[in-house]
Amino acid sequence: MRVLGVDPGLTRCGVGVVEGVAGRPLRMLGVGVVRTGADAATADRLVLIERGIEEWLDAHRPELVAVERVFSQHNVRTVMGTAQASAVAMLCAARRGLPVALHTPSEVKAAVTGSGRADKAQVGSMVTRLLRLDAPPKPADAADALALAICHIWRAPATNRLQRAVAAHR
Repeated sequence: MRVLGVDPGLTRCGVGVVEGVAGRPLRMLGVGVVRTGADAATADRLVLIERGIEEWLDAHRPELVAVERVFSQHNVRTVMGTAQASAVAMLCAARRGLPVALHTPSEVKAAVTGSGRADKAQVGSMVTRLLRLDAPPKPADAADALALAICHIWRAPATNRLQRAVAAHR
């Protein structure tokens, strides 16, 4: 399974592609950040994010896109920008007929580190270890995108079994 993880943000939108299956070593195929200037209009920033994600989709041909589920924060302005960037990632995937999975930050942290309260350094350290990298991806948004992809690859088999069981029960 090849998954594009997206850690949405207006200034830095982390992207990372991981390939593998649960129970086997995973392989990073690419990691980076789509950046936009804070002084640009929001609409222009969203276009830049869309172009960046489209380039990643073209270059890596993932089977699925895993996006961080936006959660409520105290700063409404930050939440709005994150939600808008998240919507762009989902739109790009849907336009290509790719499934989209949403994972909460605590779900991703728990999957990768064993604790839903892990800090950014712990997530970066585990991503480095799990993907056998020389150093943690920088900035943290890039490591978070890889963590999203890892989380989905590891959780997809169980989620699929649950969905099939529920469908069979109906």
